[in-house]
Order: sequence, then structure tokens, then C-alpha cells
Amino acid sequence: MKKVLIVLLMCFSLFSTAQNTQICKDGEDAIVSIERHAHRFALQRSSNTGVDYDLKYHRCEWSIDPAIYAIQGKITSYFVTKNSAFAQINFDLSNVLVVDSVMYHGVSIGFNQSAINELHIPLSIPLASNVLDSVSVIYHGVPSSSGFGSFNQDQHNGIPVIWSLSEPFGSLDWWPCKQSLDDKIDSIDIIVTTPQAYRAASNGLLIEEYPVGNEKVYHWQSHYPIPAYLMAVAVTNYAVYSDFVPLGNGDTLEVLNYVYPEDLSTAMASTPDIINTIQLYDSLNILYPFADEKYGHAQFNWGGGMEHQTMTFIVGFYHDLMAHECAHQWFGDHITCGSWEDIWLNEGFATYFEGLTEERYFPGVWANWKSSKISGITSIPDGSVKCTDTTDVGRIFDGRLTYNKGAYLLHMLRWKMGDSLFFQGLRNYQNDPLLSYAYAKTPDLINHMQNVSGLSLTTFFNQWYYQQGNPSYQIQWAQQGTDLIVQINQTQSDPSVTYFEMPVPIRFVGAGLDTILRFENTFNGQIFHAVIGNTVSAVTFDPDLWLLASNNTVTANPLLALESHDQNVSFVCYPNPVSDHVVVSFKSNTSGDDVFQLTDLLGNTLEEFRIKSNETQLDISLKNYPSGTYLIRSKNRNVNAVQRIVKI
Repeated sequence: MKKVLIVLLMCFSLFSTAQNTQICKDGEDAIVSIERHAHRFALQRSSNTGVDYDLKYHRCEWSIDPAIYAIQGKITSYFVTKNSAFAQINFDLSNVLVVDSVMYHGVSIGFNQSAINELHIPLSIPLASNVLDSVSVIYHGVPSSSGFGSFNQDQHNGIPVIWSLSEPFGSLDWWPCKQSLDDKIDSIDIIVTTPQAYRAASNGLLIEEYPVGNEKVYHWQSHYPIPAYLMAVAVTNYAVYSDFVPLGNGDTLEVLNYVYPEDLSTAMASTPDIINTIQLYDSLNILYPFADEKYGHAQFNWGGGMEHQTMTFIVGFYHDLMAHECAHQWFGDHITCGSWEDIWLNEGFATYFEGLTEERYFPGVWANWKSSKISGITSIPDGSVKCTDTTDVGRIFDGRLTYNKGAYLLHMLRWKMGDSLFFQGLRNYQNDPLLSYAYAKTPDLINHMQNVSGLSLTTFFNQWYYQQGNPSYQIQWAQQGTDLIVQINQTQSDPSVTYFEMPVPIRFVGAGLDTILRFENTFNGQIFHAVIGNTVSAVTFDPDLWLLASNNTVTANPLLALESHDQNVSFVCYPNPVSDHVVVSFKSNTSGDDVFQLTDLLGNTLEEFRIKSNETQLDISLKNYPSGTYLIRSKNRNVNAVQRIVKI
């Protein structure tokens, strides 16, 4: 599910191409927090039913009038038994709804609705294992609404609209189902009867629409596996049009748009933005997973979007929301998290791919996107990407952790692996026959990323997925001739991680020099040496924001050269080469005063400087000396205490 947004704060300056579409990101984290608080009380629970059967097919026949908050339906379910002596089939269904009858082999049979929102249907004859059978449930009622509002009624421009949004546990609020995360329905037919003034939007392809008296029937069909929470319906007086996306395999994908008539012109100017987005995803991932059917948008009044399979329900047509929900078709719909503990496999991926559209099409926004994510994530010192409380809808859909930290985990993994291996690993993950059109958990992703890279990612995921917090880096550096010395220290915002082991990027700038070096940092106080041919004048930590780190510092420390080199070297000179003044930095001389000399290459003394025992720095002016090479010597230190400097 997409981060929710305050509609009143949205930017509605919408244009038709990726080059001129305005990016709107108002209040993302705050609004996720508000929304989850509002719905915390209404959380249902995941399914305990259906472990002994495999769902194959649903035929959902619904009568819905958006002017009346109610539903009437008949759900025919085909299933295969997994156990012998299968004597009862169970569905999840709110006990607020009324079951009128249950039909089995053309005969009405008994049933029981339990107090814990389960429908139990004893079969007349127990079935053997691996038997295909079916049952039909006829029901009606006024649905309750849990989670983010599983069944909703509202108005737009004075016209009624009804829509569903079942994530995470709301399917049972409005139809008898199996709302588990271990069994996708292989295929579905959704048949909606509604007054002729309205249209019904749903999953898959619209097979037919036809009038029946004063009503009209809309028949949708999908042959791709789908979990219960991604099945959806929305009914109002939609206007309809399509965009078309050329795919990498030469085919064209229809994007079917169901929009409110009063917003038609705005939508038609805005939805073509999805063309570039899908083409980018098509190039980075496998082919759009539902290419034989469609992608689409259906407008609704909820303040955000929901990635219903093949047809996102969406409040408005602007870039970041469309990009996020579209990414879910790969991450969340094609491969669905196998537990709500692993919800970041849906939301972290969709958030990151939303960001990748900005990297590709809006490079100026990309830096702001990253910095805002870092600021939000690190504003609180603790919290893991792994969902630690799957009974709390607010924790499941935590904007800071599930969405943003999950996205930044992927960004750092990409930095660690490199682009080629990272995206190849994602394609391998998506192509895995055990995961494709099925469910995955975090270890499944880890295995694919390890296999493609040859890296052990145990430490990385322990730090960034299972544990909490983030690092703060303290970088010290020095230069001695062509030798660059860097020391990396780190503190952690949460004690669950003793040290974040990460490749650290640092930028070095000087005359004729602008380079980023990567330091494979694995422990606190680690010292690195690099040969660099220019004088460094400026150092920047992580200029491209690859790392989730906060309150980082970079400090020049000339004494680092003394501490990290041969112990016989007792002082350093910088800058070198020098144009005006050279600084001599040294440790205090506990044995007494010292004398430094500036000499030419023949050893002739040009100047002499007496240093007291407690002093650690000397400034020598070379203004009045011609360009050339000079030596600085310490008379009272060891024989290696000579440094060569170049005046330019």
C-alpha cells in the first residue's frame, strides 16, 4: 500500500510527460503516522482458515449500488483438498454479514458463522486428499470497515462511489475468502451488477458488459494468481480512456484509466507519465508481470493509492504516487510478501523504485529524495525494517521503517553489490519459479543476492534488516606527499548493532583532483592508505548519499600521518606542494626543546626555528623563496626526521 497523503496539501500541477510532471511529496511521513493511528483500533487478524485446502478459482458475483452502503453476493470457490478425510471447508467472513445459504453440488447445506469471523461449512461426505471440489456462498449485508477502510462509500462531485481496500486483513469484511499469505487464487471471475449510470472497475480484463433491465453487468476476468487482499472492486460513474506503453519485448501494454468525469481533462494530461515509468521498470526488472491482461488506474477518494493487481486504486494522477503503485505490480503483486513481518518486500521496494524514476527522469529531485529519506529515518534512533508487531496495522505500514528504511536498505545493497549485480539479483529473484506469482520472505531475497554476487550478506541484513538504528561516522584524514591517510570511526544510534560494516565513499578535491574513493570499512578506528598525486584541499563524506548515516563529521588531522606511518617519522608538512605557508605538525617533544631547519637540497640552512617542548605546530612562510624543492629537518629527532616540500 502506498504512503497516504493529505489531499488538501497535494500538488495538482500535473503535466503529460516525465520531463515536466511536478513531483508532489507533501507530508509523507506525518500522514502515514496520522492514518495508521486512525485505524489502529480497527485491526483484524490474519487467516487461520484454509491450511488444509488449496484455492484454485473464485467466481465472485456482486450486486453493488454505490448510493447504498451494502453488498449482496454469491462466491463460488473451487479448491483442492490437501488432507485425507477432508470434512469441512472454512472461510474468513465477518459475522456482521448474513449468509443466506451455502450450495454444494446443487444442494443447500448447513453452515456455521463463528464469533471470530469464520464461516464453517461441513461437507456431506468427507473428501480424500487431492480432490477438486467447489462450494457457493450466497450472502448479503452492510460491511464493517477495518484496516485502511476495507469497504467504503463516499461522493465525488455529488455522485456516490463505493470501493474496496482490503489490505491487510479486510477482505473478510465484505466477502467470504481465505485471507492468508500462503495460497494465491489461480484465477478469478468478478461479475458486478450495478445501476446503468455507473461502471465497475476491477482486476484483469473486462470480458463483457451488458444491460439487464435498469442495470448493467461488468464481467472482469484474470488468469494470474492473486491473493485475496489484492482483489478489488470500485463502482461509480467513471469516464474511461487508455494510454499505451511500448514494452521491451515489442508488445504494447494497455493502461486502462477509470476516472471521475470532473477530473478527466487533468487525468488525461497526467497519466501518460506512467509510460516512462513502466518502460524504466521493464528495463530494470522482468517484463511487466501481467502483460497478457492490462495495467490500470481507478480513481477513489481515499488519501493515497492501493496496488490492486492490474488496476491500482488512486486518489490523483501525479508522478510519485503512480510510480510507487506501479512498482507494486512487480513487488507486492507478482511476488507478494509471505508474511506481514516481511511487508518491506512490498513497500520498501515500491518506495525505492519510485525513487529510481527520479534518479532517471528528475536528477535534481533525486538528491532531495535521498536526503529527505535519511533525515526522516534517522530522526528516531531505533527501529528495524523487519516488522516486529504484525498485530498492529500502524507498525506494519510504518512510513519511516517499512517504506523509507526498507527503500534505503535496497539503496545501500545496490551500493555494496554494484548496479549490474544488484539488478541481476532482482531479476533472478523475480524469475525464481518458487517465488514467481507466489510469496516470498526476506531470506529468499538474500539467497538470490548472495548467489549472484558471491558475497556473504548475513552481516549486512543482520545490521540493516533485523537490527535497529544507524551509524554516525567520524572521518579523519591527512596527506603526506602522495600518501593519503584516512581513519574511519563510527558511533551507533542503537545498541543492537555494535558496528555497521559498510563500504564508505569519500570525495577528495584539490587542484586538478576530484575523485571518490571507496573504503571497505569493517571496524572502528580502521586506517586506510591511498596513493594520490595531487594536494587535497577538501574532503566530503558520502557525497552521493549511498549510506543511511547521520551527524557525520570530516576532520583534517595532520598527526594521523605520524600515527599511521613508520614510528621513526616524527612530523608532517602540509600542504605539499605549497605556494605560501607550510605547516609543520609534530608531537610534543618530552625530552626538551627542539630545533627545525629549512634547508635547500644541498643541506644549506636557510632558516632555523626553535620550538618549545609543549608546542606541536610550526608555520613557515615561503613567500620570499623561489619555486623549487626544500627540506625541513628536525635537529633533535631521529635520522628519518626529514621531509621534502615543493614550493610552486
